[in-house]
Amino acid sequence: MHFTRRALPLVLAAGLFSTASAVAAEPENTMIITLKDGDVQIALRPDLAPRHVEQIKALVREGAYDNVAFHRVIPGFMAQTGDVQFGDMADGFNSRRAGTGGSARSDLPAEFSPEPYVRGTVGMARAADPDSANSQFFIMFEPAPSLDGQYTIIGNVESGMEFVDNIRKGNRAQNGLVADPDRMLKVRIAADN
Repeated sequence: MHFTRRALPLVLAAGLFSTASAVAAEPENTMIITLKDGDVQIALRPDLAPRHVEQIKALVREGAYDNVAFHRVIPGFMAQTGDVQFGDMADGFNSRRAGTGGSARSDLPAEFSPEPYVRGTVGMARAADPDSANSQFFIMFEPAPSLDGQYTIIGNVESGMEFVDNIRKGNRAQNGLVADPDRMLKVRIAADN
């Protein structure tokens, strides 16, 4: 299965509910996403994906993720965001194209790892080409072993998962497309406060 910038396949995880193991991150590798209900703190994992984490942090510091929509949200699976080209709800949002874009930066070569996709894992969305991740990422609601080793993991939610759970869900019949999406209001790196 492949994530595409437009069509992330519906994968329902089987098995027991689990949470991501806590990964303590220093402020330089802590990303904070402000949602409508509160802050989500993510421990970025440069030990797993140094190039991807470097690109994510650069985009955060440019303000590229502020006001970007959660354009695809599949209950029981994941919430996808990060299309800085077409997903900015304050400037140039295009509901038909959200999820098909990236950023002005280059796509990245895959940095797959043996880490499992569990509740709270943050992974990079990509097209069929494993080396096509750019700016879009997703946060897992539930475990999805079928993604293990297939998509680059960039972090784990440390706190605020209850706010991720509250993100407006999409239409299952339309592969999670959200008609009136929630957004990342502000995204920052903790070291920059």
